[in-house]
Amino acid sequence: MKRYENLDHITNDKSFNDMRKWQRERKSKVKDLSVNIGQYPDKRIQEVQQNRSRTAYTWIGHSTFLIQMNGLNILTDPVWAKRMGFEKRLTEPGIALADIPDIDLVVISHGHYDHLDFPTLKKLKGNPQYFVPVGLKSLFVRKGYHKVKEFNWWESAEFGGLTVHFVPAQHWTRRSLWDINTSHWGGWIFESQQETYYFVGDTGYFRGFKLIAERFNQIDTVFMPIGAYEPEWFMAVSHISPEDSVKAFMELGASRFVPMHYGTYRLADDTGPEALERLLKAWDQQQLPKQQLKILLHGETIMK
Repeated sequence: MKRYENLDHITNDKSFNDMRKWQRERKSKVKDLSVNIGQYPDKRIQEVQQNRSRTAYTWIGHSTFLIQMNGLNILTDPVWAKRMGFEKRLTEPGIALADIPDIDLVVISHGHYDHLDFPTLKKLKGNPQYFVPVGLKSLFVRKGYHKVKEFNWWESAEFGGLTVHFVPAQHWTRRSLWDINTSHWGGWIFESQQETYYFVGDTGYFRGFKLIAERFNQIDTVFMPIGAYEPEWFMAVSHISPEDSVKAFMELGASRFVPMHYGTYRLADDTGPEALERLLKAWDQQQLPKQQLKILLHGETIMK
């Protein structure tokens, strides 16, 4: 059975003793879990439902965005689950699943449960096409999904006037005891004649950002993870820190940074407010223009 790898053969191997060390550390930390990332007060749900002409994106939560480009409704890593393992969702999805419009395309970054939730997919409206990493199509077919195309890194396809590219990330995946890294992981780039959006997926900091910048020299908006980085000695290979996310953004030469992968599920020891605080501090230290950073609340829509 084929096993997929990161660039430079970087692995995420952690021992049972590493897990025990992390659990001991977690017990010793005092975290304020009472403050969560808020809901946008003036959601544009009806406008989003009817939109087939304007470019827009709406943060649902975690790594789930509704991206509207070229008259298409695209979902990234759709997860409306109320729980992730033993942890309850910290805040409601920005838009209820019942209020999402018909979906044309779903992209999946990798097979971890917080990025691939079949109970959510079952409830989607429309008859979407699924773009998935290589190795995942067979699982989709077993679940009854047949409009599925799988991609290796750097492969692309035309869809509804967009060119969609699958690009590297530094991560790993597993859904059972036996399938570790039997499918790949990565990010997705949506390229239209007007704009290019880059959904990073789940990643640690790696030299792949420079490779992506060489191939795509005008990225308009980057949807960049900033959470699940603590403890960094355990997480850094697979989950980028807020400081390194800013470094990656600068290497990409992109125009706008939209943070994600924080404040929805408690997957590590950091909290959503902590991730944002570190992001803002790193942004100021690099003296980047404030207008290039767009921090969204759940359910907030940016429409052009």
